Amino acid sequence: MSNATAGRTSGRVHIDKQSPQAYRALVETAGAARTVAEEAGLDRRLVELINLRVSQINGCAFCLDVHTRAALRAGETTQRLGVLAAWRDTELFTERERAALALAEVTTEPADSVAQEAAYGTARQALDDDEISAVVWVAVTINAFNRVSILSKHHVRQTP
Repeated sequence: MSNATAGRTSGRVHIDKQSPQAYRALVETAGAARTVAEEAGLDRRLVELINLRVSQINGCAFCLDVHTRAALRAGETTQRLGVLAAWRDTELFTERERAALALAEVTTEPADSVAQEAAYGTARQALDDDEISAVVWVAVTINAFNRVSILSKHHVRQTP
């Protein structure tokens, strides 16, 4: 096996760098999802909670790092961030946030049709059609970024 072949098989391809046109399209899609969320009235804190919860489910360290800092900049509290993985077991999240988080979870793990129906039913009571659409688009785009980062093995670097 040549050195070039060995390097390719042992390392990961950073697909965002390898196929920049596809990555730019994903960035544009995420920008459109953020605009949809803003127009639907979802505040930046809720968008970041969705990004974080989906990234927790997917185990994407890189996106967790990025979106934790973004959530803090948006005014989210460390207490709520600390318990986000167990949001159902706290009283720290509003009905609207709970509906959005449940919908984001079933967008991430759609195979459980019973959970999907329950989450969608809750979302219908707490969110309007524009908000539901925005939550799903935010969840879809962060899921895509999670896969890019996980499969590319993007590293989390120490921040100063």
